[in-house]
Amino acid sequence: MSSRRLGVLRPLKLVLTNLAADESFEGSAPNHPQDDSRGNRPVRLTREVYIEEDDFAEIPPPKFRRLKPGGKVRLKYGCIITCEGVIKNADGTIAEVHATADLTTRRGEPNADEKVKGTLHWVSAVDAIEAQVRLYDRLFTVAEPGAQEDFMACLNPDSLVTVTAKLEPALQDASPGEVFQFERLGYFTKDPGESSTGRPVYNRTITLRDTWAK
Repeated sequence: MSSRRLGVLRPLKLVLTNLAADESFEGSAPNHPQDDSRGNRPVRLTREVYIEEDDFAEIPPPKFRRLKPGGKVRLKYGCIITCEGVIKNADGTIAEVHATADLTTRRGEPNADEKVKGTLHWVSAVDAIEAQVRLYDRLFTVAEPGAQEDFMACLNPDSLVTVTAKLEPALQDASPGEVFQFERLGYFTKDPGESSTGRPVYNRTITLRDTWAK
C-alpha cells in the first residue's frame, strides 16, 4: 500500500489573513490511514498556503462543496477556514484567495469536531517544493480507434499534460520509482531518469475518484 502525501497540481495562493507572516502551527498527517505502524509526518499550517485552482469558485455551481466567497471548508490536517474574498490581477484573473482560519478547529482544540461539507488538500507556501508533474490520460478519445475511418483523428490532445506543482517537502528526497498516493489526486511515482537535485519530476500512473468534495 502506497504512502500518502500532499501535492497541489494547479496552485492557487490562499492567504489566511488572521495569521501573522511569521506565524505557523504544527500538525501531523498519517503516512497511511490504515497502517499506524508507518507513523506520521509533520504538516505545518502557515499564513500562505496553496490549494487547487478548481477548489475555489467565485461564482460556484449548485451544490459546490469547496471554497467560495463566504463559505467554509476544512483544510485537511489543518483547520476550518472561512473565505473573505479575492485579490485579482489586472486582467481579472484571481491572484489570491483570502480567508480566516478558525484555529479552535485544529486537532486537539475545543472545536476540532466541528463539521463542514468540504475538505481540501493543501501545502504550505513556505515549505512547498516545486516539481514538474506529468499527467497521463487515455491515448485515444474512443474505445476502439481501429474501427474509425481515421484513427489519428481520435488521438486525445490531453493524453499528456505537464504542470508545475507544489508538493510537500517529504517528496523532495523520495527514491526514484517509489509510488505515493497524492491525496485526492491519484498515484504518482518519481521519475528515475528526469528528476534532478532540487527539481523532482513525478508521473501520475492512476487517477482517483474524488471522495472529499464535489
